[in-house]
Amino acid sequence: MKAKIVLLPGDGVGPEVTGQARAVLEAVAKKGGHEFAFETQLIGGIAIDETGDPLPPATLEACKASDAIMLGAVGGPKWDNPNAKTRPEKGLLAIRKGLGLFANLRPVRSYPELVDSSPLKLERIQGCDMLILRELTGGLYFGKQGREQTDRGLRVFDTLEYMDFEIERIVRLAFNLARGRKKKLTSVDKANVIESSRVWRQIATQVKEDFADITLEHQLVDSCAMRLVTAPTSFDVIVTENMFGDILSDEAAVLTGSLGMLPSASLGEGKLGLYEPIHGSAPDIAGKGIANPVGTILSAAMLLRHSLGLEKEAASVERAVEAALAAGARTADLGGAKPLSTSGMGDAIIAKLG
Repeated sequence: MKAKIVLLPGDGVGPEVTGQARAVLEAVAKKGGHEFAFETQLIGGIAIDETGDPLPPATLEACKASDAIMLGAVGGPKWDNPNAKTRPEKGLLAIRKGLGLFANLRPVRSYPELVDSSPLKLERIQGCDMLILRELTGGLYFGKQGREQTDRGLRVFDTLEYMDFEIERIVRLAFNLARGRKKKLTSVDKANVIESSRVWRQIATQVKEDFADITLEHQLVDSCAMRLVTAPTSFDVIVTENMFGDILSDEAAVLTGSLGMLPSASLGEGKLGLYEPIHGSAPDIAGKGIANPVGTILSAAMLLRHSLGLEKEAASVERAVEAALAAGARTADLGGAKPLSTSGMGDAIIAKLG
């Protein structure tokens, strides 16, 4: 098949790990007789430096005209100024909104070869395999924000807002994905305190009526955070609102032992998706060639599966990662006597492609 893929390397280690994902995709294309055309665009801090805009119009237009988007990371100390008129992260929020990407999928699984890297005991992490769905375009991050001086001092506010259809579409997607897994869905909210969570729980219960084969449980976000570290294998699919999903998925990422291992996909109504590792720009190691590219490479596998419909090729990339790890391939964050460079890890994975 032919596909146009936009690369958004971004900041910090973004260009390094994105380069390895591209190399894997090129290897997949060569083996499968596909034609992938790559186009690089700006986003984040580097986009601010060059254009003054964290998401230049040219970037958004290129993404709209593509079949899929591969993102590295954005941000860093250089742009970490609370008083700045614009920040790199605004580019992420804007591209999700601009492309209608309302669902962030973050698979979290343990690899037998890496269980010693997890801070949890072996018996708790072994067999962990969950999928977290985070709503991306509503909630606290998109509600009205502001500051105002009052006679009692500075008043600040952030507004958590949702439309009912925004909740329903992410919950319905979660039920559909649970149907292809262990048929268990955990909906996470704070319904004992927050009105939007009460509506969230109400809608999740209503949607359940269309999925008689799926078990639905409701979980408060604070107890869910505790359960993620005490009984992670009790989860299958988790669905929650924007901020809760942001926090919980980062917490779950630590279960595997390294943020560098986890991929994500941001999806909308159609095939177009944005794929990125969950880690940040890691400016402290940028340019050193030691960043772990596995999360980005596994994000490329999700790109193949969800946007291009190439399930066989996606599975081959995931098997190649497993085989490389089984053969002892490790970057510095994963330990090992002889850690590989970023490109070395990419090469090790490509060598295992079937």
